[in-house]
Amino acid sequence: MDRTERYDVVVVGAGNAGLAAAMAAHQAGAKTLVLEKAPRDWRGGNSYFTGGLFRFAFDNLDDVASVIADMTEEERVAVDVGSYPQKAFYEDLMRVTESLSDPDMAEILVSQSLPTMQWLAKSGVRWILAMGRQSFKVGNVYKFFGNLVIEAVGGGVGLSDMQFEACEKMGIDVRYDTKVHTLVTDDHGRVTGVIIRQAGGADQAVDSGAVVLACGGFEANAEMRTRYLGPGWELAHVRGTPYNTGDGHRMAMDIGARPRGHWSGAHACAWDYNSPADGGNRKLTDLYQKHSYPYSIIVNIDGQRFVDEGADYRNYTYAKYGREILKQPQRAAFQIFDQKTVKLQRDEYRIKEVTKGVSDTLEGLADQLGINQDAFVRTVREYNAACQGGEFNPSVLDGVGTEGITPPKSNWALPIDAPPYEGYAVTCGVTFTFGGLHINTRAQVLDTEQNLMGGLYAAGEIVGGLFYHNYPGGSGLMAGAVFGRLAGASAAADALR
Repeated sequence: MDRTERYDVVVVGAGNAGLAAAMAAHQAGAKTLVLEKAPRDWRGGNSYFTGGLFRFAFDNLDDVASVIADMTEEERVAVDVGSYPQKAFYEDLMRVTESLSDPDMAEILVSQSLPTMQWLAKSGVRWILAMGRQSFKVGNVYKFFGNLVIEAVGGGVGLSDMQFEACEKMGIDVRYDTKVHTLVTDDHGRVTGVIIRQAGGADQAVDSGAVVLACGGFEANAEMRTRYLGPGWELAHVRGTPYNTGDGHRMAMDIGARPRGHWSGAHACAWDYNSPADGGNRKLTDLYQKHSYPYSIIVNIDGQRFVDEGADYRNYTYAKYGREILKQPQRAAFQIFDQKTVKLQRDEYRIKEVTKGVSDTLEGLADQLGINQDAFVRTVREYNAACQGGEFNPSVLDGVGTEGITPPKSNWALPIDAPPYEGYAVTCGVTFTFGGLHINTRAQVLDTEQNLMGGLYAAGEIVGGLFYHNYPGGSGLMAGAVFGRLAGASAAADALR
């Protein structure tokens, strides 16, 4: 084994959570090293593939403006962000996770969300209002929906670049093409470092006062997906980095860490049917997603609807509907729009890399997309007949629903009757897995007897206990930053003690 180095804190993984941990550890005075398995061209983890939207609690526009330092008065009067107090954020999290989210973790996420946004802003991350993805113009004002109002400048790519730039300015050492494959422990079980292997090189030991695992979930590991999520999940498309293969889970559990959370659950959404299967596209990042489905109907290849497209704002349904698509024949579904709602489509529908059909007739659209024609036409006619009318408003839960069909459509239910019709073929895209390690309120990992594991901390997608079945959109990045900051500060405090 090659020579041994020494750092106060070693962070494994260089996504949003890992870089937040590194910045917090450095700011606490710790000599910090970030180790990233991917090459530099693939840096950023899953964060790179996101839209860069963060969910946080705020009472008013002043709270939002405290994050966007250069918001003008003209911008302030042109938007309605509403309010999203901590209580509402907490209730949303509990509602979509079926009240399974750990209350202590949920409280930390909610209470530290705004302070963490402000900390990121001070550390060099720039923010803008998420006008294009999260608002509709009502009169002269842009009204935001789903309590998601801010994104990083440049989306996930911009977020990643700004965090790396902040780390570089701080002088934090970041190494790429460096796989951590073993956690080193002393005779008392305390983690005292890692064993790394760089491409083509020999193993090397790195000693440290503390280690933070922020190396993602196991969504890019087909074997682990099938083992934990269930049969068929090896066929899901990987939305993000191909380097999140569960290494951190394995290393931690090998030395006795306690698994926690929804190991058979994952964030999975509608993803273009012909997207790459084994990892995302660094150019398109999140543009294979198709998230305007609340204003469409969704059918499978047999022409049957299978979800309530308008059950809630897409922020609260998209992460669980990928699982429902995976259950369908050939793992395929089709979002059907007419000209009344095409104008509401997000920009991702207009890229050239899209699996799409357009026809003046329902029969022609079915033939283009390979849907059972007779069943599809019958489904659309039954749906149209069930639409009850009302005042359609995409910026609120408008209650414009159906009656007498299963599944219902609870909001935004307009008849599909204005050709030309458009259909978009999608499959299941898995984003990240929910099962992970058990941490305490300092982000320190617990062992199987629920004792503290000295020197070991975790943050981001590798942490279990926060998300079950579903999650509120934007809370994944927020959780990564909140618990990354917490893990880095805690690790530094313990290492320097």
